[in-house]
Amino acid sequence: MLILAIDTALDACAAAVLDTNAGKLIAQEQQPMRRGHAEALMPLVARVMKACGLPFAALDRIAVTTGPGSFTGLRVGLSAARGIGLAAGKPVVGLTTLTAYAAPVVSQNAEQPVLSAIDARHDRVYFQVVGGDGTSLLRPRVAPIDEAMDASRFGALHLVGNAAQLLSQRWPAKATPPFKVDALAAPDITWVAWLGAAVNPETAPPRPYYLRAPDVKAPAPRASIP
Repeated sequence: MLILAIDTALDACAAAVLDTNAGKLIAQEQQPMRRGHAEALMPLVARVMKACGLPFAALDRIAVTTGPGSFTGLRVGLSAARGIGLAAGKPVVGLTTLTAYAAPVVSQNAEQPVLSAIDARHDRVYFQVVGGDGTSLLRPRVAPIDEAMDASRFGALHLVGNAAQLLSQRWPAKATPPFKVDALAAPDITWVAWLGAAVNPETAPPRPYYLRAPDVKAPAPRASIP
């Protein structure tokens, strides 16, 4: 199976092509960035496709991160993935950034539970906790950092995500310290691709996964002039 993976949910713009038969990526590119995903993504995808020497029609599916993350970045990645899928006649699947962060740890069959965390700003985080085998311990949610500290009850957690260091600095003194802290600005595009190959298109739609409403509010209606 050939998978084109796209991630623009956080502070990176990334794309890769995975050949599951070969068991490896055959082309990839990832650029750190906080803004400018809309301008950078399609040229980056074009370079990745050129590097692997394949037309879009040769792909079997497109995978894209659905959030939580930047509202603007998510729309860029989802729109591009849907457009490519429509033009090439290929299915598009979505997967969460929290799952993509946890996947490398879960793949190691580790014993430690994994807490994936993304900075939601205003002293809040998006987070979830899964067991070392991937079973859900705490479903994805957005909460104040102090509330997220309740996850320390699961023991020596492996913290991953762009808020991992933030959580480790606030970890309760009486709790078991984190097993490990992997503070990554964005998920590894390799695992976005592998998850895209593994999920069922029927149950993994390419829809935004927000967990909360946007910060931006619609302007109040103007008063009518008599």
